[in-house]
Amino acid sequence: MDSPSMLILIYVILLLMSGYFSATETAFSSINRIRMKHLAKDGNKRAVETLALSEDFDRVLSTILIGNNIVNIASASIATVIFTNYFGNLGLTISTIVTTILILIFGEITPKSLAKEAPEAFAMFLTPILRFLIYILLPLNFIFSFWKKLLNKIFKFKNKQTITQEELITIVDEVESEGGIDSHEGELIRSAIEFNDLDVKEILTPRVKVVGVNEEASVEEIKNVFIMHGFSRLPVYNKTIDSIVGVIHEKDFYHMLYCDKENIQSIIKSIIWVAPQMKISELLRRLQHSKAHIAVVVDEYGGTMGIVTLEDILEELVGEIWDEHDEVIEHFSKVEEHKYLIYCNADLEDLFKRFNLNSKTDDYNAVTVSGWVVQEFGRIPEMGDEFKYENLKVIVTKTDSRRVLEILVEVMQD
Repeated sequence: MDSPSMLILIYVILLLMSGYFSATETAFSSINRIRMKHLAKDGNKRAVETLALSEDFDRVLSTILIGNNIVNIASASIATVIFTNYFGNLGLTISTIVTTILILIFGEITPKSLAKEAPEAFAMFLTPILRFLIYILLPLNFIFSFWKKLLNKIFKFKNKQTITQEELITIVDEVESEGGIDSHEGELIRSAIEFNDLDVKEILTPRVKVVGVNEEASVEEIKNVFIMHGFSRLPVYNKTIDSIVGVIHEKDFYHMLYCDKENIQSIIKSIIWVAPQMKISELLRRLQHSKAHIAVVVDEYGGTMGIVTLEDILEELVGEIWDEHDEVIEHFSKVEEHKYLIYCNADLEDLFKRFNLNSKTDDYNAVTVSGWVVQEFGRIPEMGDEFKYENLKVIVTKTDSRRVLEILVEVMQD
């Protein structure tokens, strides 16, 4: 093979190497580590090797940049020799134009585009050569590694931040929009991510709605309460609901009746007291540890603010849980176009989400729609009172002397 042919062959090989380094850089920077870990766990040896390299990305990147610069400079030099031999002084200009175009097409754009489409497959395919190059360029890698450490000490770069909750939710949204998971799975994952952000006070059953029995109540009175309300557990209080002393389980109560006993004290189980600021994730662990299903939320004065059940906590993960005895309440009912009848026991956050309001619920000292309406008026409103909030017209349609029961919301059109 003559000298010009040899130079052309070397030139082609250098272009291919440039493409290799570009594809490798894109593949390793775009690799899905979770997917690679799954492949490694399934026994894919190449995936194990690729994963190990990706965990030392600084050395991988250093090797790629060194190699890419070497082959690009060498290809430009050889191209200059080739075209100068054929075209004389004009060969320098032709060499620059041709090399730039070829490197852009075959050394940058094409390999990077292909590697971006299937980064894991490309990374595993390119790993053996990359491991060899890392070994060959070890001295240079050591020098650049030392230089990087020196730069870190001079400029004092901050540590890499871990992924935030907002970013994780964005990832879930993207996966859902791409069809990787369905809407139900997406909602379940988002609920699990936000689970630790909720306080007990946000999900409690308020004091005014707590159904309990006096510890001095007769067996017949307790039996009537169980029958009337259909609850499986009843809080037991001493004189007032602010002094809850325990809880009675329905099965224990009827077992006592079956055994012809009337010792109520013997079936009262202990109960957990918690602060309203406790996270529901922590309360869940306490209930599991105590093998309990109900907790009493106490305010700063020691009075009863409300109760929280295990079912209340689980509903924050999986949505409403209805059984055959529950009365299904539709909090949001569409009465006509752009008009909704809202039961004011609904969560304020649900209302803000449903109507895409710009304000945040954190701006209010209220958890329910009722509390929000009262806070907007600064008093207990009367039936027919109304106010405007962003693009909503809110009309009070039902109230009592203590709270708002129902509102009509009209979405105003621009």
